[in-house]
Amino acid sequence: MTVTGVDFVSLPTKDLGRAIEFYENVLGLERGPVWGRSEETAVGAEFETGTVTIALIATESMGIEFRPHAVPIALHVDDVAVARAELESRGVTFLGETIDSGVCYQALFHDPDGNLLDLHHRYAPRDA
Repeated sequence: MTVTGVDFVSLPTKDLGRAIEFYENVLGLERGPVWGRSEETAVGAEFETGTVTIALIATESMGIEFRPHAVPIALHVDDVAVARAELESRGVTFLGETIDSGVCYQALFHDPDGNLLDLHHRYAPRDA
């Protein structure tokens, strides 16, 4: 067996409609399929990032205890400062100042369910 990639990463939500609104209209991600017979009975929704699909999952409707994702999912942007300012203008609150790790810039924030997200831009070469 050989793993050849990651098809999607899952993020839990208590309110799928609210989460869809945030990922589509605040983050501006392209919405893909909604899982279920209709949006009213949906249990999940997919969003495209360009490299990995984010699958929002209404965990409790699937019998899974809701727990927000506590480590960040890094969302690549070309300019963290510009992306941060845009999201702040849409009501997103960031956790402290933008981080310069010596390899990349990062700005951490939560989605409406408390899942940790990260605007990320690596500026150092991969071998650094």
